[in-house]
Amino acid sequence: MDRTGRCVNFGSCTIANQKQTIVMPQGLELKCPECGRALVEVSGQKSSSVGSLLAFGVVVVLVGLGGAWYFMSRPTSGKSESPGAQAGEATAAVDSGNVMLRLHGSNTIGEELGPALAEAFLKKQGAQNVKIIRDSPEAIRVVGDGKTIAIEARGSSTAFTDLAAGKCEIGMASRPVKPEESTSATGDLTLPSAEHVVGLDGVAVIVNRNNSVDTLNKEQLAQIFAGVTTDWSAVGGKPGPITLYARDAKSGTFDTFRTLVLGARNLFASAKRFENSAELASSVAADPGGIGFVGLPYVGSTKVLAISDKGSRALTPNRLTVATEDYLLSRRLFLYNSANSTSQTVNRFVEFALGREGQDVVEKSGFISQHVRVDRTESAAAPPAESPSDYKKIAENAQRLTVDYRFKAGSSSLDNKAVVDLDRLVTTLSDLHYSGADLILLGFADATGDPATNQRLSKERATSVAEQIARRGVNPATVIGFGQAMPIADNGTEEGRQRNRRVEVWVKKKKS
Repeated sequence: MDRTGRCVNFGSCTIANQKQTIVMPQGLELKCPECGRALVEVSGQKSSSVGSLLAFGVVVVLVGLGGAWYFMSRPTSGKSESPGAQAGEATAAVDSGNVMLRLHGSNTIGEELGPALAEAFLKKQGAQNVKIIRDSPEAIRVVGDGKTIAIEARGSSTAFTDLAAGKCEIGMASRPVKPEESTSATGDLTLPSAEHVVGLDGVAVIVNRNNSVDTLNKEQLAQIFAGVTTDWSAVGGKPGPITLYARDAKSGTFDTFRTLVLGARNLFASAKRFENSAELASSVAADPGGIGFVGLPYVGSTKVLAISDKGSRALTPNRLTVATEDYLLSRRLFLYNSANSTSQTVNRFVEFALGREGQDVVEKSGFISQHVRVDRTESAAAPPAESPSDYKKIAENAQRLTVDYRFKAGSSSLDNKAVVDLDRLVTTLSDLHYSGADLILLGFADATGDPATNQRLSKERATSVAEQIARRGVNPATVIGFGQAMPIADNGTEEGRQRNRRVEVWVKKKKS
């Protein structure tokens, strides 16, 4: 009988990146035909023929040859723009005919991460003398060997308008797409083929380092930025006026803050608005009464506050709390492409960004990568005092991984990020020599309904993740549901309830 397997060498193997199922005749070693790595055996999959695998290999070769001919034969233009060019002039420069890929949207991604990914991608493709050229703060070209990746960072909303208008192939967004932003031109942007989480970020609430306030809850934060609370003494600080600093209206950072904190409230009109996060942070650092919000890479010399929600403990943004999305103002950073796209260049760039090398770039850029790691910080060893006794016992003898599994809104199906994280988890377990006997899955529910029902739902969520992991060759040893215990967000809001429906991942401590 034929054996079926999948390669999990993501970022380094095309077969892994494209999640190809490999069928090997009985008696042959189950190895990836491209990278030679041992395959994770899969059961219950429909078998494809070896001929299909060979055909796939031929297609890869043809696509590669076609791509090479395409880049060598495209006309190039010698036109360039000096730094400081106006937005319209910069656009004209990068649309001069030698552009292989255009990324438009989020300033948070486009300022540093986007160019860094483009630079690493071109080098991966073999380009030499790769340079990042900043025509303006929002218009950037990454060039090498006559190939150009053009980046325009004018806010997350432009990712979707420009995708729909055909002005870019990839949209960068520091918030999820809204229903009205999927159009007939783009197709459904929530599909796994169109929506890709490239990294994670925490919206950090920052103040001057001499500010005595260390913690705020979400309601206090909302009242401050709505202009209701205007003096620091009202939130436990030294008397003095509060000065507000906020990102501009196009910013995904602002949109995230408005959604997660302000809700129906409006930002106070006197708030000073910034298009650039670094400039905002510098202004807060210089103002004893200042408070603002920026992405994690931009906190600079400010002080970061711990933030809590109703019924949950205060947390500061760090690698664990943002990677697991426990931190209240954690957010996902997205790349979007048209659901109708057939571009091999787009596919290769997305695969690179989501793979190991791309995630290394995410990390070096100051954001939180999606590498699944064992968390060994002191905070991981100290569960909250209100934790169930069984949870405390697990925490004493195990270590948490930097990934949580979440589900589509109103559904028991894993969301797009969680599906990709399944393979990342299996790869990490293999690399660190853990087996299913070491793996612990802990499910949680929101507080809607009676506790007994929530207990059952939390166990079912953990079980559904266990089943998906088992299909990848790893059988988790421990699957537990903790019901509505340990909320990380307010159960009184739909967004909070959605965050509380989660599955944590732990591994048993290795004996020293």
